[in-house]
Amino acid sequence: MTAKLLMTALLAGSFFMAQAQQKAKPEDTEVWEPVPEVVKPGEVSIEAPADAVFLFNGKSLDQWVSTNDRSKPAGWTVSDGVMTVNKQAGNIETKKAFTDYQLHIEWRIPENINLEGQSRGNSGLFLASTGKGDDGYELQLLDSYNNKTYVNGMAGSIYKQFVPLANPARKPGEWQSYDVFWKAPVFAEDGSVKSPARVTVLFNGVLVQNNVELLGPTQYIGKPSYKKHGPAPIKLQAHGDKSVPISFRNIWIREL
Repeated sequence: MTAKLLMTALLAGSFFMAQAQQKAKPEDTEVWEPVPEVVKPGEVSIEAPADAVFLFNGKSLDQWVSTNDRSKPAGWTVSDGVMTVNKQAGNIETKKAFTDYQLHIEWRIPENINLEGQSRGNSGLFLASTGKGDDGYELQLLDSYNNKTYVNGMAGSIYKQFVPLANPARKPGEWQSYDVFWKAPVFAEDGSVKSPARVTVLFNGVLVQNNVELLGPTQYIGKPSYKKHGPAPIKLQAHGDKSVPISFRNIWIREL
């Protein structure tokens, strides 16, 4: 093949790949069935162990920065021991980067929420933030109490990848908890994956992700794939929906 023909073929391939990406739609990767069984959770009470580090102790956001500009402080509100999303300030993430860890976080959907589907208290816990915006590995935060949506986008899902094993969501207005055990991906020098990311998640004390092997960072459109990265911050999402912002408290971590 001559150099001219080779260049023509490469350009044509790039064109068709771009066309395919343009045609991809969010709903292409939505899964609606089977719907996880509803499980009424028991009371969950867990205190931070002695070696845990508080990422939010109810007093300040000094462990967090703006995702869009890490030189700026996190712009969410803190009142009465609770941190609440400020959509205008955008996503926030931890100052420190992590690899493997155990994480505890409590969150609350507003009691007066009145929308449906993905607009119902949407946020996200990114277990490793790999860039600005919504880049990273997302554990979904959403009101999943009597709220129909695609099941790989409900609370407890690894967004667009893994459906939760059960639905133990509490009513809006009640505090919920995630206990996360995160194993970061490991990459070779050439960028290939030596070992993929793995995660186990307890949602209100109920196992919803059991040592699942992630396919790569989560994607809103298209299929996930890995790109080499190192230790990464933990990120909380200020989702652009119309619902009332959700709140957080009692966030601590143990590096493993």
